[in-house]
Parts: sequence; structure tokens; C-alpha cells
Amino acid sequence: MRSSEKETSTKNGQFHSKYWIWIIQSITTWFIFIKKAETTVNTTTATIDVSPAETTILTTSTTTTKMRTTSSTEIAMLTTSITKTTMFTTLTTETTPTTKTTITTISTTETTMLTASTNFHTTTKNAGGNGQGQNLNQLYDPHGIFIDKKKNIFITDLWNHRIVEWKYNAKEGQIIAGGNKQGNRTDQLNNPTDVLVDQQNHSVIIADRGNERVIQWLNQNQQILIDNIECWNLAMDKYGFLYVSDSEKNEVRRWKMGEYNEGVIVAGGNGKGNQLNQFNSPNFIFVDEDQSVYVSDDNNNRVMKWRKDAKEGTIVAGGNGQGENLNQLSCPQGVIVDHFSQIYVADNGNNRVMRWCEGKKEGEIVISGNGQGNQSNQLHYPGDLSFDDEGNLYVADHYNHRIAKFEIIL
Repeated sequence: MRSSEKETSTKNGQFHSKYWIWIIQSITTWFIFIKKAETTVNTTTATIDVSPAETTILTTSTTTTKMRTTSSTEIAMLTTSITKTTMFTTLTTETTPTTKTTITTISTTETTMLTASTNFHTTTKNAGGNGQGQNLNQLYDPHGIFIDKKKNIFITDLWNHRIVEWKYNAKEGQIIAGGNKQGNRTDQLNNPTDVLVDQQNHSVIIADRGNERVIQWLNQNQQILIDNIECWNLAMDKYGFLYVSDSEKNEVRRWKMGEYNEGVIVAGGNGKGNQLNQFNSPNFIFVDEDQSVYVSDDNNNRVMKWRKDAKEGTIVAGGNGQGENLNQLSCPQGVIVDHFSQIYVADNGNNRVMRWCEGKKEGEIVISGNGQGNQSNQLHYPGDLSFDDEGNLYVADHYNHRIAKFEIIL
């Protein structure tokens, strides 16, 4: 063979070799590219090359809102509520029979909220508590109470037929009305059940139940305001209207101060019964900023709320028969509403004070609930309730012959 043919043959062989090498490399490259395209997963969290196995990517996102909490001792009222929400999102991608990628995202949000509640310390007494009697350091079945801005306590001392004022931190009280034995003279009282203090003119207004009258005492001078009424409890709204519960007529009436005619029926007045427009022996009442009237409906074992100009009331506590379950009351007496619109009820027959939120089906025990007794954590037929300017709660503890003060924990 000639040398030129040998060179041509050699060059052709080299060309064919390079050509086949290029072909093989191209096929290999495309194979690898396709393989990677099949087994590569792009996510917002990470991108990974997956070998023939199962791979899990775990992403956790946590948001926490922190705040300082207040510890409670006996009775809960200023608490925190923690809501924790966990969401799971799972994305599964299958590429080949031997390759599966699972991405799971766990998002947890924890929020701490402040709810309207309050803690109370118990105390043994703030007035009375020295046994049943008529001495100035004693009471005999206290019923109604009124706390003024100086934390002085005005008490209807039922069976002593008198109104007693206990100055703040005093060891004994002083008689400011009655105390002249039981009677119907204007300077006498007969089983008074409630008292209001008009701090502008320094007079007291008394539900003189045994004499069926509402009477005002001003500097030892007396004036009968309303007569022939089975008055039990008194309330005054921010406009100066006087409200009186009548347990015989099963109604609550309102009077404008200085105009004591027939008054206006604002709740009940439809005879004795258990319908929403009726009462069965209403006793204690409370009037809020909107002139809604809250009424302890004794023999119906419920508390009713009558909005201004309403034709019937709504049940805001109890109403499930007489009993001791959290959705029941037993002969409720004192009722008061705080700034959170929470309703406090002296659950007389169960010897406890309960708190109800309007619209809830049951309440919670905030004071006592430890059975009938005279210990600092017990009550014996609680009656009227009142708050002072600091939010401390006072309870007329009937048969312990004392006014118990439950101090708020800040």
C-alpha cells in the first residue's frame, strides 16, 4: 500500500474513533441530564439530589408572643389563656418507582391572651364577726351593704333594726339610723334589708321592709319616700333614678328622685311565675351603665337581665332548677356586675359566690364552695355583694353575722 493511502486510512480511522467517542459522550451526558431532571426537587425550603431512597425535609416555623403572667392563690380572676395551633402540610412527589420525596412543614403559632378574671385573697371579716348580738362590734343577720369612696361600710343590721356605719379599719360600728327598737315610728326601723348612701347630701335611703316603706334619713330627720311597698332591695343609676324591688308584686319599679308617685315598672309586673316576663319573689337588684336591670329571681333560682324598655328579660345565670351544679343556683341573692360585664351572684343556698359571663351556660365558683361554715374560706348564707373602688369584693355573710372582704390580687 502506498504511503498516501496509509495516511488517508489512518486519518479515516482516527476520525471514526473520535466520532464514536463523541456520540458515546453525548448519549452519556443526555442520560445523566435526564436522570438528574427526574430526581431533582426544587422547593422553597431546599433543593436536593435524591438517590434511590425516601428523603424527608422538615421545616419548623414557630411564632411566640410573650407576656408576664400573674400567679393565682385561691380564687381565679386575672389569668392568661394560651392558644396553640399546629398545622401540618405534606407534599409528596414520586419520580420513579424507587424514588419518593416527602416535604413536611410544621407551623406552630402560640398566642398568649389576657382574659378578664381576678384573684382574691380571703379574709375572715371586715365588720362584725364577733358573734350574733347588738353591741357596736356585733351584727345580727346583716343584709344589705353599701361601700363609699372612703371604704366605709354601711350595713342593714336586720334583727337589730338599725343601720350601722363601719369606718375603714374600725373595730366597731356606729348607729346612723334606727337602733330605737323595732317599730313603725319614723325614727324606728323594722327589719331593714338594704341601704343606699346619697353622698352629695349625706343622707341614707333605707328599704324598711317590715314597715313596707322606703325612708330617707338626713341628719336624724326622716322622710318617707315610698309607702305601701314590699321593698327588698334598692339601686340607683348614674342619672339619679331610684329602683326598688317589690317581692310581693314580683316587679321592679323606678322613681325619679323627688317625684315619688306610682313609679314606672321596669321589670316584671306580670304576676308570679317562671316565664321570661315574670318573677317569683325578686330580691336583690343591680343597674348597669345602660340602665339594664339585673334581678335575683329567688324562687326561680335564676338571675334575669332586663334591658331598658324591654318587655321581658333574659336569663343570665341559673335557670336550670335548684341545685349545686355549675349551671344552677339555689335561692340567689346579691348580684353585681363588674367592668368586664361579668355577673357575680351570691348563691345563698349553696354558700358560695359565683361568676357568670352573659351567654355562657354555666358559671364558676369564685368564693367559698367549701360548704357551710365560719372559716375564712366558707360562708353561711351569703347575701348582698359590693365592690370598693379597688375592686375588692365584700359579702354580707348572713348567719356568720359579719361582712367578709375578699381582697383583689394585683
